[in-house]
Amino acid sequence: MAEFWYQCFECGAKFDPSERLYTCPRCGGLLEVELDLEKVKELAKNLKGPLSVWRYSCFLPVRDPAKAVTLGEGGTPLYRCERLASELGVRELYVKYEGANPTGSFKDRGMTVGVTKAIEYGVKVVACASTGNTSASLAAYAAKAGLRCLVLLPKGKVALGKLAQAMIHGAEVIGIRGNFDQALSLVTKLCRENSNVYLLNSVNPFRPQGQKTIGFEVAEQLGYEVPDKIIVPMGNCANIWAIYKGFMEFQKTGLLDRTPQMIGIQAEGAKPIVEAIKKGLDTFIPVPNPETIATAIRIGNPVNGPKAIRAIRKSGGTAESVTDEEIVEAQKLLARTEGIGVEPASASTIAGLKKMLDLGAIGRDEIVVCIATGSVMKDPEEVVKVTGEIREINVDYEELLRVIK
Repeated sequence: MAEFWYQCFECGAKFDPSERLYTCPRCGGLLEVELDLEKVKELAKNLKGPLSVWRYSCFLPVRDPAKAVTLGEGGTPLYRCERLASELGVRELYVKYEGANPTGSFKDRGMTVGVTKAIEYGVKVVACASTGNTSASLAAYAAKAGLRCLVLLPKGKVALGKLAQAMIHGAEVIGIRGNFDQALSLVTKLCRENSNVYLLNSVNPFRPQGQKTIGFEVAEQLGYEVPDKIIVPMGNCANIWAIYKGFMEFQKTGLLDRTPQMIGIQAEGAKPIVEAIKKGLDTFIPVPNPETIATAIRIGNPVNGPKAIRAIRKSGGTAESVTDEEIVEAQKLLARTEGIGVEPASASTIAGLKKMLDLGAIGRDEIVVCIATGSVMKDPEEVVKVTGEIREINVDYEELLRVIK
């Protein structure tokens, strides 16, 4: 395996990965995990196994991949969407459907690595704050590993499908009278002050290491042809950086000749990164009370915001916001043209693509990949609410014929 180390995203300081760190001890900045890519370059010539997170074990900072805590995550389909492409007016469109992961979202990629690291560190308790998907995923992987799982959620702000997953897998769920950012602040303090509790939100630098495999898979599924644009929903903002990092590592190890432009999408009521990108700022201004129907991206102070800004800028990409109405229309359009059911946050990428095509910000002759981060079953209440009422009839054949005309 290749050597790896923590490296501060801000000051560049390096630290021993045998320590449990979340942020830089020197400046307080975000941490990255970096690999000896020269060593990886040799190992990557012989990738083995089916398409999955652990196919790329030589790119993952785990001491013994044979001991990975896995539920078979990754290997999700990349659908070519010809009907939707025609509807929107773009040459070539793909949807990477992360709803096919074990708990129905991309979070499983990060959790298989994060919980494996928890076992390596010898902890017995894992914890997170969540808008829903993180808690569902962590609860499942903690159950698989035999770990106690603590979850803090903003009370009344989490879709029932996600809450049910966390609870059925045995997580101890605590609802706080506040928003996600406040829940994250509380659980971070808990983990910093209790060495036996390991934080597995995306501020944990090992989580994005699993999520970067989305980029690896897209590259392989397209026959190592790099798409022009990758469109990603942004909540806590780890995923857009992770996917960019995946493409960047494939480029540095000689598997690709370039990286795609990264496009980040946020909801109109929670768009601090979009504002920073459009105003040319290096830092973002948090949104104190974020609101959107897309609960997975209802985050006003994204901990990985600086990483998102860098991914967008370094790739030559951009960011855009969409309204809740645009998200719902895109959700229905994707389902009804391609048979792909996604939660609202995922549909924001389709809404963003439509808006940017109309604005001329994305060319109609480009190859575009939209990342659909979670399944439609994550938020069934929203779906029922926005798709109309069920028509009812008596047990009468003539009445049936009348209603289906």
